[in-house]
Amino acid sequence: MTVVTKELKSNRTRIRKRAKEFSRSVANKDYSIELLFKALADRTRLRVIHLIGDDEVCVCFFVEVLKTNQPKISRHLAYLRRAGLVSARRQGKWMHYRLQEPSDIHAARIFREVREVLANNSEMQRDKARLAKICCAAQLPVQLQNAPRPARTSI
Repeated sequence: MTVVTKELKSNRTRIRKRAKEFSRSVANKDYSIELLFKALADRTRLRVIHLIGDDEVCVCFFVEVLKTNQPKISRHLAYLRRAGLVSARRQGKWMHYRLQEPSDIHAARIFREVREVLANNSEMQRDKARLAKICCAAQLPVQLQNAPRPARTSI
């Protein structure tokens, strides 16, 4: 067995273990509807939610599209993670984010409805168009040269 194969197996085992621990911790907690509403009460977080949509997006694209700094975007993404609305995955130095529905059925319904409203908002549509333009460009902007392009997912 090669060193790479052993490392991949080790990574898979570690990821499975963390996923089980996370699901146990989520199952044991009551969902905080207050935290959901606080997460949805900020314009930048709503813009981020809409930009992610059904994709998995690297934080560097949020910085480019929203024209703000990386620490601010990371702070908002951390808030969304605490509210259970996004999950993150690291790939080397890149952090990728995707939406996840809240575990509470009422919160999930609210989240779906908010996403529907965002889809019809003109500012959100402009943001999404800007993201599509950047992602589909033959040449990425200099600061995104090595960044992985958003990947399609389903929540």
